Amino acid sequence: MRVTRVQLFKIRMLNGVNGTSRQVNGTSQKINGAYKIINGLQHIGIGVEDIDKSWKWYRKYFGLDIPFFDAIAEAPLMQYYNGGSVIEKRAVMVMNLQGGGAVEMVQPTSFKNTTPNFEVRLGDLGIFITKVKTRDINLSFQLFKKDGVEVSAIQSTPDGKLSFLVKDINGLYFQVIEGGNDWYTKTKHVSGGIAGAIVGVSDMDRSIKYYQEMIGFGNIVYDEVGVFEDMNGAVPGGDGKIRRVLLEQPGGSLGNFGEMMGKMSIELVQALDRTPVKIFRGRQWGDVGFVHLALDVKGMYGIEKDFNEYGYPFTCDSQNVLSMGKSQVHCVYVEDPDNTLIELIEVYKFPLVEKWGLFMDVQKRHPKKPVPSWMLKLMRFSRVKDN
Repeated sequence: MRVTRVQLFKIRMLNGVNGTSRQVNGTSQKINGAYKIINGLQHIGIGVEDIDKSWKWYRKYFGLDIPFFDAIAEAPLMQYYNGGSVIEKRAVMVMNLQGGGAVEMVQPTSFKNTTPNFEVRLGDLGIFITKVKTRDINLSFQLFKKDGVEVSAIQSTPDGKLSFLVKDINGLYFQVIEGGNDWYTKTKHVSGGIAGAIVGVSDMDRSIKYYQEMIGFGNIVYDEVGVFEDMNGAVPGGDGKIRRVLLEQPGGSLGNFGEMMGKMSIELVQALDRTPVKIFRGRQWGDVGFVHLALDVKGMYGIEKDFNEYGYPFTCDSQNVLSMGKSQVHCVYVEDPDNTLIELIEVYKFPLVEKWGLFMDVQKRHPKKPVPSWMLKLMRFSRVKDN
């Protein structure tokens, strides 16, 4: 796609001629304050042992080759989850332009992150599996098999989609699942981005209520009990009796980035024949594992009132603009009933092509109006390629 001078001019007018961001102001808050929208699952946060090696792996197998930011900084926002200490970390957020959610890789630089000292099993409390969509389940399967990557057999999920489980270089599980017709654009890679997550819970009915009413995943796709062939033998604990409930957003993702994020799901799993443990038991934020679910939102202050009224207050709040590289966002954290971390993010400014000085400022953009696809597709010029 050729970018015209008129289109580049429009982008610069959105950002200011020199690409600098407008500051958060009363007008922006007034616009956003009229809305309280949780648009959808934006990304999964992953604590990794080595960002460079992990990102290379995610580029090769999941096509996550477009960077939003890559920055080393202190993390004062996360003191609550780091024993009161301010840690330093490197964080890199990457996406697949074919659509789906992004991945934020986190590697502490002020301490060596740890892995669990016990075997994590399906149904343990927290994010156990991340879902990634594919155009062709068989091609994805062969991509892993030919390289000797550990994968399970292709099986059907309870709603009839073909999928398989794969373990990454950090020992974390991903479910590769058919993406149907839910694609934003097309590249040469068979994989799309993040399609959801599998979260262990201790009280299914309580968690369903939370994720439906607080998070906005209101549709129940299935609610089944048993031992499931797509999990049995594929992951630790997959041979146990569990209750599985798949939740989706009515109508799919919303907001400025909804068309790109596409359809998302959160699958809740409760172990019925044992007492589950917390996946991050005895560890801290930034240790190896899926550290948080992140949701794109508009109208943070109105959302905060709702969470307070339901007894789920924000645990961490950046209060205003937080710079992540040259991206600018407002970040807060809340917890689900089992203390799984959920990050709420209101995006103010993000890079289209940073090397060209092109940024998109969405502070005054209508919360329900998607960013034009030709603008987001400019990010392909930031693609990181391997030899």
